Amino acid sequence: MASRLGRHRLERGEPIALAALLAIVLITVAWWGLALWPLSGSAPEWVLNVRHVCFGTRSDGLPDASGWLLLSGQPIGMLGFLLVVWGERVTGGLRALSRVRRGRALLSVGGLALLAGAGAPSGRVLTARAQTRVPVFDLGEEASVVHGDDPAPPLELVNQHGQRVSISGFEGRHVILTFAFGHCETVCPVVVRQVLSEQARATDLAPVVLVVTLDPWRDTPSRLPHIADSWGLGTDAHVLSGSVAEVEAVLDGWKVPRSRDLRTGDVVHPALTYVISPAGRVVHAVNGPADAVADLFAEF
Repeated sequence: MASRLGRHRLERGEPIALAALLAIVLITVAWWGLALWPLSGSAPEWVLNVRHVCFGTRSDGLPDASGWLLLSGQPIGMLGFLLVVWGERVTGGLRALSRVRRGRALLSVGGLALLAGAGAPSGRVLTARAQTRVPVFDLGEEASVVHGDDPAPPLELVNQHGQRVSISGFEGRHVILTFAFGHCETVCPVVVRQVLSEQARATDLAPVVLVVTLDPWRDTPSRLPHIADSWGLGTDAHVLSGSVAEVEAVLDGWKVPRSRDLRTGDVVHPALTYVISPAGRVVHAVNGPADAVADLFAEF
């Protein structure tokens, strides 16, 4: 009887090796959960900041290429090191556990927990990829232009440099104002690129570009530098955000229709672009593609 029990006893060093293997599994699950666990639209700002610093952040919220490399390389590297140093002890310990009922139960529970922990992040990846194939709103083929001469509504928010920016601060200059949000991978980047292209076409007038976020819950001031970089904003282009109340008040003042999905955080809205004169008057409102905004400057 004693000899039979002895065959199932963990040898010297095997408990430490198994504890190290368990630590690698727990660290990997926590690492992947931090990077990929589904978040609501009201997720804490510190979580978004940690994700961005550790894994990078694409506009759909998933890690960038360096983040994926870290997520895959970290567990492989630690596991490889453990097997090189204690490979025989790890395999010996696993064999010993598999020979007793409690050990098999422990291995089964660990495997199920690992699968459950990977399930939600996997769903997050599939959902994000599906959303990138479905436009958040339809840009349309032709833009409708409304001409006017109304004073520009109030607008004072924080830009990607941490500076307070107001529409009145650009008096004496032409301004192109549009609205977008950082997690949009479909039409918003197209509108921003069109606006920047129109800014480049009107070099003689040197218009300023302002992009107000439609998603202050996720496009917080601390994330604006990343968004500005992903959109390729130059020195005379600003992406603006602030507190939720501040941004919502600006959007209401500019009469921007919008609807936010509380589950995903995505915003449905029209593609609006405003042209503001040097006198601070809203002279053109464009609904649709912004690829002819520079032509409107000829009407000043």
